[in-house]
Amino acid sequence: MADGLARRVAAALLLSFLVLAGCETPSPSKSAGPRTAPGTAPAAARYNLAGYSEGFKQGYGDACASPSRRSAERYKSDTDYRMGWNDGQSLCKK
Repeated sequence: MADGLARRVAAALLLSFLVLAGCETPSPSKSAGPRTAPGTAPAAARYNLAGYSEGFKQGYGDACASPSRRSAERYKSDTDYRMGWNDGQSLCKK
């Protein structure tokens, strides 16, 4: 009787191990996708900008571009662009 219980426990542990082993999160070196040097990936690839206005996304992208670029006229007149550019400068240029 004890022998059968031990087999069931061993089988359950083995099954649990196999299930959990399949849940490994791949490291960045294992993940598929384009490989780029640090600081060269587009802003949208590095940060989730979902929910932000198009102006914010464009300003952020311009600030994170290498070399960074800024539309002087748009920076003065578009608040969202200016906020995105400032956020991009502070995060992407570290």
